[in-house]
Amino acid sequence: MKTVFVTGATGYMGTRLVRLLLQRGHRVIAFVRAGSEQKVPAGAEIVTGNPFEPGDLIPEMPRDGVIVQLLGVSHPSPKKKDLFYQIDLPSVQASSEAASRSGAAHFVYVSVAQEPTNIMKDYQAVRAEGERCILEKGLPHTFIRPWYVVGPGHWWPLLLWPLFKILERLPATRRKAKALALVSIGQMLDTLVATVEEPEKVKEIVEVEGIRDPVLRLR
Repeated sequence: MKTVFVTGATGYMGTRLVRLLLQRGHRVIAFVRAGSEQKVPAGAEIVTGNPFEPGDLIPEMPRDGVIVQLLGVSHPSPKKKDLFYQIDLPSVQASSEAASRSGAAHFVYVSVAQEPTNIMKDYQAVRAEGERCILEKGLPHTFIRPWYVVGPGHWWPLLLWPLFKILERLPATRRKAKALALVSIGQMLDTLVATVEEPEKVKEIVEVEGIRDPVLRLR
């Protein structure tokens, strides 16, 4: 059994991950803002505070625990550029600082694919900066880099699935298409659970191909 501290525990991915970890027998501590407690799945321990203040996070983070950083802007899009800098970056800066000072055993960060694009370059830049903050702290880490996660309420990109498959087969577009391919919420949850339970077997950076293929996820 692991003790897992989750930020963003009330979000699209966070609620699903919390339920799954609880089902698998782990102790889960959900860090949320005051007023969001009712959104946390039953069975998790709930602590409240300001996710941008390391001082609020430090007392709650378990020594030798696993930190899963999921907090960020929902439904990211180019028009939310300012929010990436107001929410995504300060939250990972605070969490990594707190994790370093609390003696966390492992920091799991859901980042984003870093294949260069024009449409989401600001989001990619913020997540890359988040990774750099974690590296600077010297924390044992795993960066998981999806591009777009499909699932309930997020099915529309499946309309592009045939196009992705064609682009993956063409030599000129194969690398980029694979780097920015769609992944499912189930594949993301499987990757997160594997990273929590057996971090020594999972790569420090898990790209889209690794999320889609458990074999490629491993060292």
